[in-house]
Amino acid sequence: MTAGIDLGHPRAQAIQSDEDVVRVRQLVRTVAVAARLSLVDQTKLVTAASELARNTLVYGGGGEAEVTTVDNGLRRGVRVVFADDGPGIVDLGLAFTDGYTSGGGLGLGLSGARRLVDEFDIVTGPGQGTRITITKWSR
Repeated sequence: MTAGIDLGHPRAQAIQSDEDVVRVRQLVRTVAVAARLSLVDQTKLVTAASELARNTLVYGGGGEAEVTTVDNGLRRGVRVVFADDGPGIVDLGLAFTDGYTSGGGLGLGLSGARRLVDEFDIVTGPGQGTRITITKWSR
């Protein structure tokens, strides 16, 4: 147990409001600190998580984030899974185009979030919702 976080157990946070997006950022930061990620890596992870939590709320109609530490035997990291039951993403190629936005916003988008983390996986499709898993490893 480090900094009040049980590093072996996932922590879930519902995403139903702007306040929940803030709670996701705080939870990710807390777990990243407990996992001893560098300040730069904490910031990158929190920034990516913030973008993906906002997307879960705005485009997925809400959902959940699950935050946990992971260990591959060489390094410790933090994994965050975002899941929603929204409409899904019809055109992933377009969604990953730099500068693309479907909401007129200035967010990082999926491509920006992907660049900030070490691992990025997405499962989505029309009418299937979206599940994005990101991982940031310690250096």
